Amino acid sequence: MDIKTDVLGNGFKSLEYIHSDDYEGEVKSVVVFRDTEQSSSKAVLYVHGYIDYFFQQELADHFNKWGYNFYAVDLRKYGRALMPHQKPNFARNMDEYFEDLDSAIAKIKEDKNTEMILMGHSTGGLLTSLYLNKQKDGFIKALMLNSPFFDLNIPNALRSVLGIPMWLGKHFENLNVDFLTQHYPKSLHKDYKGEWDFNIAWKPIVNFPFYFTWMRAIRLAQIELHKGLDIKQPVLVMHSDKSYKGRKWSEDIRMQDAVLDVEHIAKYAKVIGKDVTTIEIEGAVHDMVLSKLEVRKRVYDEMFNWLELKALV
Repeated sequence: MDIKTDVLGNGFKSLEYIHSDDYEGEVKSVVVFRDTEQSSSKAVLYVHGYIDYFFQQELADHFNKWGYNFYAVDLRKYGRALMPHQKPNFARNMDEYFEDLDSAIAKIKEDKNTEMILMGHSTGGLLTSLYLNKQKDGFIKALMLNSPFFDLNIPNALRSVLGIPMWLGKHFENLNVDFLTQHYPKSLHKDYKGEWDFNIAWKPIVNFPFYFTWMRAIRLAQIELHKGLDIKQPVLVMHSDKSYKGRKWSEDIRMQDAVLDVEHIAKYAKVIGKDVTTIEIEGAVHDMVLSKLEVRKRVYDEMFNWLELKALV
């Protein structure tokens, strides 16, 4: 395996894992990690969300400061792992990603870490919840979730007809819609209305196609979660205090979750395990660590306080 200097620089390295071919052909995932001089044997693995990849260096800085070796994975068909023959961010089933997580965790163990925390944002929060629910390995000590995608953010009137897109997703893999607005990515990127720099080929302003097959995979995973999980480890679920549900630009997008319904997150956090802490952060955006400075300072404070409470730092 060839370890390369990552596109982020700043001590980050990346390592590709080639997996068994799937229905589109060759598949890979990419593990990103940082070389540090600290002698910690604890690690954290971060898993990104939909239309996303790992670029949140400030998150890595904080975990390094707290004594953790930092790792992130770009899942198959996302970010660094997206290949020319693949439909971006596409999946038939969420279980497809388990092999990507397995490889990343194997790397963490190879680096002589003795324990780790799993962390997921949005779709990554749904994925990591299902993954940890099925793991019996005591190596993973806790789960931290940043605005997890526990339910579809759609009006109640549409829920009665979800069977239609579910059927379409099962039978027509190339069927997609232009569903998402550009407002949220524009609110983040420094060339538009935000402060962050990210690769718009991997996290585009004009969003990737929204495939019905992908939606079906997400929905099946959510239904599994809604029935109740039995995660043994302590779980931290964090979300904004409000959701923005408009289709037009508003300054509220800078201070609310413009992607998910925060009430859904709070509701389903209650069914994933017995030791779940839910924290609401006023003024946070969907990816909470990309919120305004004063807000994300509180996000990091709450994360550290929880880690300290659970004797993980």
